[in-house]
Amino acid sequence: MGEVYKARDTRLDRTVAVKVLPEHVAADPEFTQRFMREARTLAALSHPHICPVFDVGRQHGIDFLVMEYLEGDTLAHRLAKGALPIAQALAIAIQIADALDRAHRAGIVHRDLKPGNIMLTKVGAKLLDFGLAKTPGGVISGADASMLPTTPGNLTAQGAILGTLQYMAPEQIEGQEADARTDVFAFGAVVYEMVTGKRAFEGKSQASLVGAIMHAEPPPPSSGKPLASRSVDRLVRKCLAKDPDDRWQTARDLLDDLKWATEAGSQQGAVVPVAGPRPGRAGRARLAWIVAGIALAVATAAVWQQRRDTAAADPVTRFEIVVPPTDSPTSLALSPDGRQLAFVATTEGQSRVWVRPLDDTDARALAGTEGASFPFWAPDARAIGFFAEGKLKRVDLTGGAPQVVADAPNGRGATWNSEDVILFTPGNVASTRDSVITRISASGGTPMAVSHLAAGEGSHRWPQFLPDGRRFMFFSTNGRPDTQGVYLGSLDGGEPIRVLATETPGVFVPPDRVLLVRGDALMAARFDAEQGTVVGELMSLVQPVGRDDGVLASAFSVSPGTLAYRATGGSQRRQLVWMDRSGRMVGSIGSTETNQLAQPALDPGGQRIAMNRNLMGNFDIWLLDTSRGIPARFTFDPALDAYPLWSSDGRRVIFGSSRSGPVSLYEKAASGAGDEHLLAADAGVPLSWSADGRFVLYSRADPKTGTDLWVLPMTGERKPLAVVQAAMEQPGGEFSPDGRWLAYESNESGRFEVYVQPFPDAGGKWQMSSAGGTQPRWRRDGKELYYVAADARLMAVPVATNQDGKTPGLGVPAPLFGTRLATGAGVTAGRPEYAVAPDGRFLMNTVVEDTAPAPITIVLNWDSGLKR
Repeated sequence: MGEVYKARDTRLDRTVAVKVLPEHVAADPEFTQRFMREARTLAALSHPHICPVFDVGRQHGIDFLVMEYLEGDTLAHRLAKGALPIAQALAIAIQIADALDRAHRAGIVHRDLKPGNIMLTKVGAKLLDFGLAKTPGGVISGADASMLPTTPGNLTAQGAILGTLQYMAPEQIEGQEADARTDVFAFGAVVYEMVTGKRAFEGKSQASLVGAIMHAEPPPPSSGKPLASRSVDRLVRKCLAKDPDDRWQTARDLLDDLKWATEAGSQQGAVVPVAGPRPGRAGRARLAWIVAGIALAVATAAVWQQRRDTAAADPVTRFEIVVPPTDSPTSLALSPDGRQLAFVATTEGQSRVWVRPLDDTDARALAGTEGASFPFWAPDARAIGFFAEGKLKRVDLTGGAPQVVADAPNGRGATWNSEDVILFTPGNVASTRDSVITRISASGGTPMAVSHLAAGEGSHRWPQFLPDGRRFMFFSTNGRPDTQGVYLGSLDGGEPIRVLATETPGVFVPPDRVLLVRGDALMAARFDAEQGTVVGELMSLVQPVGRDDGVLASAFSVSPGTLAYRATGGSQRRQLVWMDRSGRMVGSIGSTETNQLAQPALDPGGQRIAMNRNLMGNFDIWLLDTSRGIPARFTFDPALDAYPLWSSDGRRVIFGSSRSGPVSLYEKAASGAGDEHLLAADAGVPLSWSADGRFVLYSRADPKTGTDLWVLPMTGERKPLAVVQAAMEQPGGEFSPDGRWLAYESNESGRFEVYVQPFPDAGGKWQMSSAGGTQPRWRRDGKELYYVAADARLMAVPVATNQDGKTPGLGVPAPLFGTRLATGAGVTAGRPEYAVAPDGRFLMNTVVEDTAPAPITIVLNWDSGLKR
């Protein structure tokens, strides 16, 4: 993680090496702490074969270490030329074993021993780079920086993988405790490479390499290097034992055996020719047959060894990656080659995209990705796309600020092909524009829809290009059972075909697999990409795999040979509770539910609650009696039914539904009797119904201006009218009880604030909130307006009407109490998660328990069983 410079110490007149933190991590206190721990570790080790540290400090904002300047080359560079002579290899091994013994006696485990960290100088070998060392007291240096703020203590016990994959012990790969025996394993791999010129474990892919480390035994060094003694074979074999208990238990014991092997090697190293009579013709014939037999035996053994190595690479290998918490547990994506993992994690209250190479120990957060969700990779793995701040963005991994590609109010998945075409879903089911698969160049431009909603479809989301870069899979959701499922579409046009009837998205894996989640099990089936058909039955791979039924996504990502998934997606247990103005809970309604309740609406008398409820991905409206707390289903269509509004007399309910395609407005008797009838097709999300019953406020997405506010007159021609229309987002709002004012939220200032303007005739507007505000609600008498501040506190603003009747008299916003309102309900934002009762109490959809998402599990050779 450091940059090293050759420098001159002018005080002592000597050449030194100065190691500094690179600029991109220097401002991160976690990396600074790791840097300083390396300095303290080196300072505690005085040994002729460990590179010493002379000084440490900070000047002009730069952290630095001053170390001995070593003239020579790394062992890795030397081994690029081939194996070392046996005597030289053993001499270097003795020096490094002696250095390890000194470190282990000080309670320090190196954990990244490899040829690149061994310097060959005129005075012998020097052990370098203790940046990943485990030090006394369980302090871990060099842990994945994303873990440090949230997982104190011994990180290796929690599944963190530390080290370089080629030299990692099996227990490191499995995320288990690392101790001196872990260094012994890496030491054995280094000795093997010095003696033979080949690495102890090889693989054509990361998956097969891990499989070899976990299950294969390398050929003894003497099989390729006859001058290597049997004692060297024994030493290496014991170092590379899979079980730590079977290895040398201390570096001191290892050092003693090395010295013995050196002595033995000096006696066995000479090859002495044996003289004898030259064979005659018959003898030469017999010798030819013997040589041929030996050659056949060697060839047979080689084939058997190759098959054994191949079989050893096939077994499935699992390990966990511990990452910081996240509010978006389904936001994870493997690179196309399966070598890197992108995921969304939250540190210091801000979510970002993080990238973790699977053969490295560190994940890094990508600058400029604040508020990100649903990352996806460029086909060459050099860039990542993501959604944030209502936009589709991309960021190059080589550096530079993220670029905005397109508007995406509520992005629901994207995919990127080799021709730099991105397919994405801009939003959810709020409008036709937002809820279909849309095409755009990766450099930006004009979006163009490549799918359209048929009757009974709610939205198209989670697109994925097939290898030809023309066809793509996507998921049609919130529709009827005869329409919902995985579809195959094409950039060339034509009607998409349904591949699978399912309640979760499908993912294609070249050359012929499709994966999806059913229940909590990840299933796989063969897929004929040419015909667009599933062949055979679905087979279970792993269980459980998390789901987010709000956005209808699954917590897994897959590439050929590598699978990443979360066993649970994280959840919120929610409870409808009554709060007074001081924030004291004065009652509750019903039982707690997991990720199901959303956007409660109280009837005018405060006796009944209409709310969204999500059961297994199906959104419907349910009614609760506040005295009994028993939910009763109000809508029954398999499409999305949500966003209920009460009439002023409590006899009617207006709601939004995708049963006929994009969200339309429907009305139904509150008693449940009779059928629903359509009020306005392709309208948007209903927000408020005026007390006089004359107007319904709703939000609707516009291709040019974003999400706007419209009103539907309930009398006359019922021609919709735009009331707030501008090039920004206005997702939510509410009429005042007297119908003279409209409170709404808008991000016109760069963040969401609450505004008030006259209604129905616009005559100016006034900002009600400061430092951020959303979810406006009026008190039942209209003399106070509430909103949720950026710090989650419920705020109250006194409101009066001035004598001119055209301007509001506004007081100063005052905090009432902190909230824990539910989030991530999976339906459109803009509807509050609380309601105001006639007696002044607040009905809050409160999170009573958070369940953190599980670590990310990596499965190598996940398709091993399917191949057979």
